[in-house]
Amino acid sequence: MIYLDAGTTYSKIISIGEANLSEINSFLIKEENDRKYYILPSSMIKSKNLKITKSCGHMSSATENEIIALANGARNIIDTDSTVLDLGSRDAKWIKFKDGKFHDMDWNTSCASSTGATVEMLLKFYNVKREELEFNEEKFAVTCGIFGLEKIMDDISNGTKPVEAISKFVHGIAYNAWSFAKKPEKIYLSGGFCENKCFVESLKQYCDIESLGRFILCEGLINSDKKEDVLTHA
Repeated sequence: MIYLDAGTTYSKIISIGEANLSEINSFLIKEENDRKYYILPSSMIKSKNLKITKSCGHMSSATENEIIALANGARNIIDTDSTVLDLGSRDAKWIKFKDGKFHDMDWNTSCASSTGATVEMLLKFYNVKREELEFNEEKFAVTCGIFGLEKIMDDISNGTKPVEAISKFVHGIAYNAWSFAKKPEKIYLSGGFCENKCFVESLKQYCDIESLGRFILCEGLINSDKKEDVLTHA
């Protein structure tokens, strides 16, 4: 069985059992028991002709809503009163649980100031590696991705190193993410930003964080095959 979270930039796959995924073996991240975990560019998915059991995400013929997948993936990990935030290349979404049940949610699908695509473009344009970004106490008041780019370019033209300017931008994204999630005391973080140390350290200035990694939506697809959906039966 193959479970796919097809993000805009990268896709995450969990395979269970004896599925033949020899074509993407080079993208294998880890193996646990009878499960294999893969991360690969979403542009490759269609060419691989994978027989998907269940999927979610922009780059697939989704069979599951992403919010439901997120809720189902997180519910066995989180505390009874918790906020789960998923940040990817294209969108940001969060779910709040109260007394172990779904309580509230929001989903931002259109603003680049809350997502990772702008950061990826900046890193490539200025030839900066993600690992070089470090927490900066300063932050840009990023209410729009386009205005954020303008602030970065102005900062660099005034002598700031690109790595420092981008770090300020990432701090701004972290503050936006916390505000977007209604400023909780703790966030369970899901998605690619889990691996961005600058973002994580920036977000820690505002709340406690526990990383869930990049496969929570895939786990949610698996859980929805076994149990009732959190949101449907909240």
